[in-house]
Amino acid sequence: MKCRHCNAPLTHKFLDLGFAPPSNAYLSRSELTAPEKHYPLVVMVCDHCWLVQTQDYAAASELFDSKYAYFSSTSSGWLAHAAQYVESITKKLSLGSNSLVIEVASNDGYLLKNFIAANIPCLGIEPTDSTADAAERIGIPVIREFFGEQLGDKLASNGQSADLVVGNNVLAHVPDINDFIRGVKAVLKPTGTVTLEFPHLMQLLLHNQFDTVYHEHFSYLSLGTVSKILDASGLRVFDVEELSTHGGSLRVYACHAEDSRARQISVDEVLTKELDNGLQSLRTYQEFQDKANRVKDDFLLFLIEQKRAGKTVAAYGAAAKGNTLLNYAGVKPDLLPFVCDAAQSKQNQFMPGSHIPILSPEVLAANRPDFLIILPWNIAQEVKMQNSEIALQGTQFVTAVPRLCVS
Repeated sequence: MKCRHCNAPLTHKFLDLGFAPPSNAYLSRSELTAPEKHYPLVVMVCDHCWLVQTQDYAAASELFDSKYAYFSSTSSGWLAHAAQYVESITKKLSLGSNSLVIEVASNDGYLLKNFIAANIPCLGIEPTDSTADAAERIGIPVIREFFGEQLGDKLASNGQSADLVVGNNVLAHVPDINDFIRGVKAVLKPTGTVTLEFPHLMQLLLHNQFDTVYHEHFSYLSLGTVSKILDASGLRVFDVEELSTHGGSLRVYACHAEDSRARQISVDEVLTKELDNGLQSLRTYQEFQDKANRVKDDFLLFLIEQKRAGKTVAAYGAAAKGNTLLNYAGVKPDLLPFVCDAAQSKQNQFMPGSHIPILSPEVLAANRPDFLIILPWNIAQEVKMQNSEIALQGTQFVTAVPRLCVS
């Protein structure tokens, strides 16, 4: 395999999580008796451009199909994050009724609805029918295609060049990252701005966030590498913010290479942090497998101990990261009887691989567990607040990453 960005040979393995189904391939009851596709989940690191990337096994069309069940609006915290961003960027760029905002991977309209409310024209790009349907129901225009250079050129030629291109948690999901960025370049007005948010590879390494690895994430990104990818397509980073979302993310601001905006000191500060934390040292990546194994072993041991002690355990959040953890640890319903999730699209289905049933959070009141495992640890505080009533009755909350914690 060659690096998805610089085409250098990939010879260094970063992480091997065995075989797993796509993390968002939830199953209906009738599908439990049918064969289930599993793919190797192996991550490599390029020692030329330092792009961390999965090995090629599954096509994007198999991972993001019409049954795709991740709806961004399920998390109240993420909705607030999106609303704050829209308010901030609207003022910063003086966006108005003559502007155009394009969001790539617009999901269910969680973000663009804020631009609609402000009478700022916008367009969503979203290939998955389930989420695109939800966006269109609230008045957001959506193009149902995968984004790349061809679509970027088409939009520009149709007079739909953007003052702002938004890409929240999509850059990691594209198999051809160079084509994607060329598409952004093509659709961006000469004075336009790009903002890209993505989980920061540095935080994954520092906090053992191996469960954020799954097939739908083709790439794991640092500012240094993203800067190189943008530079190669005639764009450049001029500012960056460190965010708390998804366990630690970056929001990168970029523009055309010839744009007059000055590069902010924040860019050099984050690049220095990355170097100081070994993001351009092979040793950093070669030591990570043992850290992931320790998290997995501690989690599995906890579940076995509770079963032997006669304690009841349930989980909250049928998240992709939860599926990575459960499948790598080999957890089945005998150790974890059910998972609750607020997204109706996931309820009454089954977790891929583990086949653990997904139920409404309402069942927790009648089936209060001794321990509630919060699989999407990045929204642990939100989940604890939503389930404070059962905590008062004695339920303890558990997170497995970055280390096992019972509270």
